[in-house]
Amino acid sequence: MITIKDSREIELMKHAGHIVGLVHQKMAEVIRPGVTTKEINDICEKVIRDQGATPSFLNLYGFPGAVCTSVNDVVVHGIPSDYVLKDGDIISVDVGACWKGYHGDSAWTYAVGHASDDVKHLMKVTEESLYAGLAQVKPGNRVGDISHAVQEYLESHGCSTPRDYTGHGIGTEVHEDPNVPNWGKAGRGPRLRKGMCIAVEPMCHLGGEEVYTEDDGWTVRTADHSLAAHFEHTVVITDNGYEITTKV
Repeated sequence: MITIKDSREIELMKHAGHIVGLVHQKMAEVIRPGVTTKEINDICEKVIRDQGATPSFLNLYGFPGAVCTSVNDVVVHGIPSDYVLKDGDIISVDVGACWKGYHGDSAWTYAVGHASDDVKHLMKVTEESLYAGLAQVKPGNRVGDISHAVQEYLESHGCSTPRDYTGHGIGTEVHEDPNVPNWGKAGRGPRLRKGMCIAVEPMCHLGGEEVYTEDDGWTVRTADHSLAAHFEHTVVITDNGYEITTKV
């Protein structure tokens, strides 16, 4: 069921999103060669808890980390570990924070040290596809308008997107209706309405769209081990567009 948030709920979601934005602000400072993904996880959790919030992902469906740390060919759901980031790596950090029962959710991809031309291209295209999708977020449009815009942008720049993972509604639960795929046909799917809150999150591969899940049940990698990126914002639909909640 798709829920419409009232003004009180939207303010709580904006605050949750602000906390997520603070985490990503910190990530831009601390991600560098020599840092482990477990250290990144612990820094994220400290920022969230210092703001009086709780990590949305910790124990969600049994996930063992406070955030997802997905390195290189890991698309999503990377488990924080003792892996030491190396110069030239790429890492996506997916962060959720819960404030008074409401969630903010945002993923961002960071280059570690030197970024190759392929990494720069992948990150640029993925981030721009996020905003191509968000340009379709306004009352009266449909979810498929977002999906089509993301897919068209990614594929026109030589990239692909996995079919198994989507954006989503968000509120008192991290994942609510509707699903927001990164592919599809314009004019299809639920109609967007003022007060809906959704997380739009393109995932992008330099190679093919196929993925597989490791034996840990979480870590999702590209089947051809091509690099992957992930950019996401939570937004609330306004009178004539949207407002991003997950930024400072």
